Parts: sequence; C-alpha cells; structure tokens
Amino acid sequence: MSILNKCLALALAAGLATPAMAQDNIVIGTGSQGGTYFVYGSGFATLMGEVLGVNASVEITGGPVQNVTMVQTGDHEMGFVTMGPAYDAYVGKSELMPGVDHTNIRALFPMYQTPLQAAVLASSGITDFSQLEGKRVGVGPAGGTSATYWARYFAAAGMNVTVSNAGANDTASQLKDGMIDAFLFAAGLPTGAYSQLAVENDVVFLSMTEAQLASFVGAEPALAPFTVPANTYEDQPTDLQTVSLWNFAIAGVGMSDDTAYGIVKLAMENPDRMMQNHAAAKDTLPENYVYNTFMPFHPGAVRWFEENGFTISDKLK
Repeated sequence: MSILNKCLALALAAGLATPAMAQDNIVIGTGSQGGTYFVYGSGFATLMGEVLGVNASVEITGGPVQNVTMVQTGDHEMGFVTMGPAYDAYVGKSELMPGVDHTNIRALFPMYQTPLQAAVLASSGITDFSQLEGKRVGVGPAGGTSATYWARYFAAAGMNVTVSNAGANDTASQLKDGMIDAFLFAAGLPTGAYSQLAVENDVVFLSMTEAQLASFVGAEPALAPFTVPANTYEDQPTDLQTVSLWNFAIAGVGMSDDTAYGIVKLAMENPDRMMQNHAAAKDTLPENYVYNTFMPFHPGAVRWFEENGFTISDKLK
C-alpha cells in the first residue's frame, strides 16, 4: 500500500476529513518546551501528517514575536501567535524587525486564550505582585508573549525588577534552585511547566487585585480580564484573576489555498482529536474566529469559514 493510501485509510478509520493538499513540507513555529504552543503544535503536526499526508514538523522558538516574523519572511510556513504581538508586527512595531509592516501574514484559525500566570515558592513569603519589587523574575524566552507583556505590566505598575529569560522548563528549574524569585509565564491552560512545578514543590500562584487588573488593561487594550479556575494546578484552591490574549494559527501569503483550506478544515472539524493534543484546544472552535479583528484571513481559510456559515468581513479578506 502506498504512503498516500495508508494515510487515507488511517483517516477513514478515524472518521476524519482528508482534503487534498498542495504543499508537502510545513514547519510550524511554536515556543519553548514545557509551554502550550510546543505541546499543541507537536500534536497538531502529527495529526496533519496522519490525516493530510504532509510532512509537518514543529520548531522550538522564542514564541509569537519570533513566529510572526519567521512567517513574514517565509522561513516558516506556519506559526502560532498571540494577537497582541501579531498586531504590533502587522503595523511595523515588531521588536525583531522594527519598521517593517508584517503584511505577508494570514490568519488560519483561532486556537485558545493565553493567560498570564505567576508562581512563587511558598517559602518565599510572596503573596502579591507588589512584593516582586526589586526581585529577580523569570519571564520566559526573550521576544515571547510572556517576556513582552510582563515587562509592560511592571512598566505600568512602576515597578523595578531584574528579568531572567529562559524557556518554561528551565525557568521552573531556576525557581526551584533559588536562582529567581518568581516564575512568570504566558501559556494556555494547563501549562505543563506549572503543573510539574506544583506537584514537586510547595507553590503559591499569584492573583491580580482589581486595581492591578484595571491598570494593566488600561495600559494594554489588547488584553482582557481572565480567570484561571480553581484547581487548575495543585496548590491552587481558589480562582486566580489575571489577563489574557487570544492565539491564532497563521500562515504566509505563499501557502496554497488548498493547503490552507485543508489545515483549517482539519482543526475546525475535529474538536475531540484537537483536545487530545492539549486541553486548551477546547477553545479551538470556529465561532472564535471573531477575535481576529485586523489580520486578513488566508483565502483558503475564508473558503472554509464561508462554506460553513461564517461571515468574513471584506476588510479581513
């Protein structure tokens, strides 16, 4: 049996759609190991290979700021982005490529919300964000959503902190080893690095006060209030108040319409299988396309959404 026939047989057995593909190799820019992008992307790349018969792979990156530029330049065919950094890049305010409007990017499908999260060791005695004044904090890879927006939080709050940059798993290790005072990150729920940290250590997860939330959202309109439900992690008996950004999968303008259509069809029509990739995929639903308000959708994505009763405005085509 040919490779193509094997893929088709597997797809039929799983009850999944198998649209024809016009692109054989796709690299997806994700994020650091231990973060949601990497886990979500690894699962989706495997699904693309099984069902669509493409050679899909993920690349560990610094996160959305890097991913949007790699798609803009054509170095990656796909990438995962939060809409704040994506908008900055779209209008020429990318930290990696300042002054260049990233207009070669196209939206594919909505993924989930990324809440900003924060954890400290209980032994630190820290219970409020204000106590991070003068402390050393790990905020994830340089250029990622976490590093970008936590820096803006401290600027809005008028706080001085010393920042450490590393991937999620490395940052968790630094907290356990006493190299930093707090582990601040941004990723979908549950975040693997936090889950493991809470199981292995006595941890306190920080929650924003109403005043802290108002200050942050006022300074960064792309953010929205978000509640991390109680017991998302061990040692987290109550809800946590924080902020979040929506995530979208994007592609470059060079991706063929058929390829984009197939990818969107796969993600949007198979929610149960997407949930097997990561629990955050519970929000990978077609109705959440409305949370993209500025980036044109890829023509292949427009075709799928409109075939299924969703209206894409002219400015986003």
